Amino acid sequence: PPPRPPPLPLLARLEAPGNRLERLGDRIAELPALKSLDVSNNELQELPAALADCPRLKEANFRGNQLKDKRLEKMVNGCQTKSILEYLRAGGRGKGKAENTREEARKKKREKQQKKNGGDGEQDEVEEASKLLVKVLHVSTPLVVKVSPGVKDVRPFIVCCVLKGVNLKPGNALKRFLSAQTKLHEDICEKRTAATIATHDLQLIKGPLVYDVQPPEELKITPLGRKEIKAKDLLRQLQLEAEEQRKQKKRQNISGLHKYLQLLDGKDHYPCLVDAEGGVISFPPITNSEKTKIRKETRDLFLEVTSDTSLQICKDVMDTLILKIAELNRFTVERKEDSGSDSEPDALCGARNSNPSPDAQPASLPLVVEQVRVVDTDGNLKVLYPSKTDLATVSSLLTVLR
Repeated sequence: PPPRPPPLPLLARLEAPGNRLERLGDRIAELPALKSLDVSNNELQELPAALADCPRLKEANFRGNQLKDKRLEKMVNGCQTKSILEYLRAGGRGKGKAENTREEARKKKREKQQKKNGGDGEQDEVEEASKLLVKVLHVSTPLVVKVSPGVKDVRPFIVCCVLKGVNLKPGNALKRFLSAQTKLHEDICEKRTAATIATHDLQLIKGPLVYDVQPPEELKITPLGRKEIKAKDLLRQLQLEAEEQRKQKKRQNISGLHKYLQLLDGKDHYPCLVDAEGGVISFPPITNSEKTKIRKETRDLFLEVTSDTSLQICKDVMDTLILKIAELNRFTVERKEDSGSDSEPDALCGARNSNPSPDAQPASLPLVVEQVRVVDTDGNLKVLYPSKTDLATVSSLLTVLR
């Protein structure tokens, strides 16, 4: 039989607050023109993942419903519609393989639509020629990250990989690299509420690594630009700095790490990535360690993305991070900047100024991505990134050699 046409093809605004609605069906996704939805103050206990498939939905009000998913309930009261839809698209917290399969299907559907909306064949050939190159290496003994059971209730999702061939020596290359991460944290990471990025100098990493949790009074880290401190004391110190900043500037906006402190509210344990020597190299979502800090001389990176929302968000953020680094690398080569002694700002991975170093070498293209295995305490594989299906979200801008 021919496909059933959408029931209301022109409906752009749907307002149904205070109507004792108990459920929204999956057919909500069959409203192709829906831009605004108000179902506040009803009796909804769940929101269907199909909402994320409404192609034009930009504004939605779900407040005043007793949602079972308490994180989602908090999000509908304080987050933008885009964040809520991304959370629903990822299946929410704690969903199993079936939900991930659905997410993959949706992802493929979106990519197919993007290709369909693309230009003619000649244009495609031009775009293909201008794509950035990234080569994926399937190494026989990849770096391993072991995940302890305790992270499940704190920050359960982590994706890692190795990226080789980065050129940060010339001019402002390192500064651009750090600024790009700050922007990604604001945008795709949704102010670190969806995910957090950490980048490390691979040469300073001693594996295997353990993704673990520790009590705030026991977790010790040497944060970027600071001395070793317990996590509990670091947060208190940052809180005091934030208050002082508010007083001095006489405004509510605060900057730097201070604006992420609330992300750890109510946690009895804090997540951390620990190296083979027992040192904490990352304390998401706040900071990583001076021990593995990126410098101008850094050529090979260890990339880490964590989330308390979903594994798919980690992968999407990692895809975007690799694309961004590839773009920065090409920009650096094309600009042919001299190696300089520009002062670099602190950022999540970021650094104090390195000594100027002469004769920066041009970056080797393509960049090389090496897989990293994430396993449980028994050695069972949880995540291998990048797998054959990863880096698809940036395929329109990236040519991946496997």
